[in-house]
Amino acid sequence: MRVLAFEDSYDIEAMLESAGIDCQQMIFKQQWNTSDFLSHIAEFKPDVLLLDFYMPPANGLEVLSSLLEAVEDERLERPATIVAMSSEASANQRLITRGADTSVIKFEIGSLSIWLRREC
Repeated sequence: MRVLAFEDSYDIEAMLESAGIDCQQMIFKQQWNTSDFLSHIAEFKPDVLLLDFYMPPANGLEVLSSLLEAVEDERLERPATIVAMSSEASANQRLITRGADTSVIKFEIGSLSIWLRREC
């Protein structure tokens, strides 16, 4: 499973490990800002995309909107699972409304069922 996280403050891989997620087969990459976000998504081709809402220079909603437009225009493939992972439920709801598949408060990232469904 290929996981790409856009998060500027917290090490998401370390958060997963501290939550007991042991994914030996996971290929994990974190981008600490959203510069050239479509290029990063296109190059990495994630199965799971984790989006924080409050990111510089483009927020998670802008990233998701641009990604979905690129998918609609057949310029990019949509990741199988897009996760809104802000620290604020209202920000996550905005991402869900725009087209994210699921959401979680960032500090509870290890509780997502996607880690259990996948062979890790």
